[in-house]
Amino acid sequence: MEIMQPQQNGAGPDLISDSDTSGFQADVLDASANTPVLVDFWAPWCGPCRQLTPTLEKVTREAGGKIRLVKINIDENQALAGQMGIQSIPAVFAFVDGRPVDGFLGALPESEVKRFIERLPAAGGGGNGGQPAGNDPEEQIKIALEQASEAENAGQPQVAGQIYSQILGVAPTNAPSLIGLARLQLQAGNADAAKELLDRVAEDDQETEGYEAVKSALALAEEAAGLDDPAALLETLAANPDDHQARFDLALALNARTDRMAAAAELIEIIRRDREWEEQKARKKLLELFDAWGPADPATAKGRRQLSSLLFS
Repeated sequence: MEIMQPQQNGAGPDLISDSDTSGFQADVLDASANTPVLVDFWAPWCGPCRQLTPTLEKVTREAGGKIRLVKINIDENQALAGQMGIQSIPAVFAFVDGRPVDGFLGALPESEVKRFIERLPAAGGGGNGGQPAGNDPEEQIKIALEQASEAENAGQPQVAGQIYSQILGVAPTNAPSLIGLARLQLQAGNADAAKELLDRVAEDDQETEGYEAVKSALALAEEAAGLDDPAALLETLAANPDDHQARFDLALALNARTDRMAAAAELIEIIRRDREWEEQKARKKLLELFDAWGPADPATAKGRRQLSSLLFS
């Protein structure tokens, strides 16, 4: 391993280092059992990376051994970057006890990086080979799944993806992790990867709300793949507002771009104009979207209220 920084301000030279796919287990997962490890995913062509990395190095040195920094060039470790769900850089993840606990994207200022580090939990000590912390394996996975769900709800899909990937590293058939990772891949526009993950879910685990929701969302994404661009569909509707097929296609295209509120609004507009169009096709599709989005999604709640108001007015 190449040593990138000499000892400064009491920090040992190994506190800042480069690593790669083969060294990730030892340099990050195992090492984080003793000290929190920041992983900086970067590339030589990335301008913001050149701004952030010196800041990370400075803060690591000033921490005096409380954290370690490991830098990974994604150009030279593309398989690892893909496995970790890296979509943009710079991407920084904090590992504690063999699992990701937090992360951020972009070149944060030094003050924000310091606050990020201050929030990190202490390492528990004792290597765990990258498994979720704890003693009972089932309890470990349960806790990790809760953390992944919290990260998703907090708008941290990459952190959630890291946790799901870690679980699958020790439990390759864990259905909630496969489904969660498939959901994240679909949200990132990677329909093929999402389908591959869903295909790995055992038949006995497919009768769940989460599986059905991702499966429905995947079907909707595939349905929208061959549609016209929303701008072209909007031009068509400007010329003829009663072109229900164009409006229907627009709703699907908007949903594929995760603009759920707008997608629901277009389908409700079709229902308002012609409730019976093609055997209530718009209403049926809207209910299908609600199922795919899930009951907790704001677009589902608002759309259901609007639909009820329209149908029962």
